[in-house]
Amino acid sequence: MDKNQVREVIARRAALELKDGDVVNLGIGLPTLIPNFLPEGIKVTLQSENGLLGMGPEPAPGYEDKYYTNAGGGFITYFPGASCFDSSMSFSIIRGGHVDLTFLGALEADEKGNLANWMIPGKKTPGMGGAMDLIVGAKKVILAMEHTAKGAHKILKQCNLPLTAAGQVNMIITEMGVMDITPEGIVLTEIHPEFTVEQVQEATGAQLIISDKLIKMRS
Repeated sequence: MDKNQVREVIARRAALELKDGDVVNLGIGLPTLIPNFLPEGIKVTLQSENGLLGMGPEPAPGYEDKYYTNAGGGFITYFPGASCFDSSMSFSIIRGGHVDLTFLGALEADEKGNLANWMIPGKKTPGMGGAMDLIVGAKKVILAMEHTAKGAHKILKQCNLPLTAAGQVNMIITEMGVMDITPEGIVLTEIHPEFTVEQVQEATGAQLIISDKLIKMRS
């Protein structure tokens, strides 16, 4: 798979986690593709931490509105009934426990549900942003991320980078499969048909638990 195919596989599978009526926050990067694959008949309210409730998919080329962007600065659309507000109100929604589900990217994640997604020591960073609020404020946290970074493990036994939050990740979705974080460890529940269990394990820096109900990755 090329880069675009990898991102689409992850975004399509992540969209299947959306439930009718959910309030959902999308982190910057890959998670912003998820609205492009909303399942038919599922209505969710997408929240952008820069101050929008009711976000829609990215606009068609030539129909961008400079006044409407997501938290990463990408152009977005909005659904009828959407509302705009300042960031303090947006974070009150997050911190108040009103977000059902958040999708985030990751630099590293581990078998304890820890997440590192904001800095690499020695490199310039603008700060942690809203991720620390989202990962503890949302009712469910799903990482939508590429399985490796230039061949290096991103899913580990223990994170090496500074943590965004500890023990808060519920699920990881990559181009190779779907994994649940449990007290026993990382459970592989779905696998992409282009890969074998052995290949997924080799690309993972923690010992996987293979579900006895392992299925082909849904899309």
